[in-house]
Amino acid sequence: MTAFVVIKDYEAGGLQPRAAASMKQLAVVMIILNINYGRLHCSYTMDIDEPHTYTPPKHYFQTSSFDDIEQDSDDDAIARNPLDRGPYFDITASRNVTALVGNTAYLNCRVRNLGNRTVSWIRHRDLHLLTVGKATYTSDQRYQSVHNPQLDDWSLKVLYPQQRDSGVYECQISTTPPVGYSMTLSVVEPLTTIIGGPDLYIDMGSTVNLTCIVQHLPEPPPVIQWTHNGEDINYDSARGGVSVITEKGDITTSYLLIQRARSGDSGKYTCLPSTANPTTVHVHVLNGEHPAAIQRGRQTRSNCALLTMLFLLLMAISGGPVRPGVR
Repeated sequence: MTAFVVIKDYEAGGLQPRAAASMKQLAVVMIILNINYGRLHCSYTMDIDEPHTYTPPKHYFQTSSFDDIEQDSDDDAIARNPLDRGPYFDITASRNVTALVGNTAYLNCRVRNLGNRTVSWIRHRDLHLLTVGKATYTSDQRYQSVHNPQLDDWSLKVLYPQQRDSGVYECQISTTPPVGYSMTLSVVEPLTTIIGGPDLYIDMGSTVNLTCIVQHLPEPPPVIQWTHNGEDINYDSARGGVSVITEKGDITTSYLLIQRARSGDSGKYTCLPSTANPTTVHVHVLNGEHPAAIQRGRQTRSNCALLTMLFLLLMAISGGPVRPGVR
């Protein structure tokens, strides 16, 4: 306002020209200062009147743990923190268990964070409740619950299992709703066979190869023994040329090899696995004979024996032989 007054006075002739020019310059400077002050004031007041909103950079949302938690579902959060989700099963144990007939079977169920919950065993075949906690809830006392607190194991023990016990069993935790872990029990009976039995015909001087196969065992038999006519075979005897080779696995095979077969090698050979049933084969060492002739001879003797039995049976039914002159 002062600058305008000074200029007015100059125009009226009240100031010298040089002084008037200085006053005019001063007025221009004051006007510029007033304009800048006004801008600063407007900017300041606008910041106060309008709300402040901060938008973080995009990468913040990608790295922020809080943002990850908001986007995760409850199930994902539970999966990341298993200790917060209550009881759960340790699924490292195998779901398939194979047991031998008559040998005790164990179905192992490992439960973490059990707390005050209870573990039960159920048989799927008939939905029969077998055990609850450590107690047996069936009249079949072959089923028992075994708890190992050090390992958090709740095992179902099956005594003297039979093939009919094969099937699906479920380990169940008493949550709401209950959760279960199913396992399959296979009760098998070992099978021992000798290829080519029950009779083998070998030419004299050739090699006898008896192959014994053992299967349906949880593990290979520790020992497989061979006998000849009920006596153990001596592989170090003076006869020589007798050896055995055994290959163990899911299916165990034992080979009995007899070189340069002779008539004394004929007889009954038995394969005896230590954990399975034995089986027998009859070896016939032929000295120029034909197996068919031997078979026919055996069949003829068998037919004669059968006819004799039938004749005796008919005589017994008729009351004995008819005597001449007797009516």
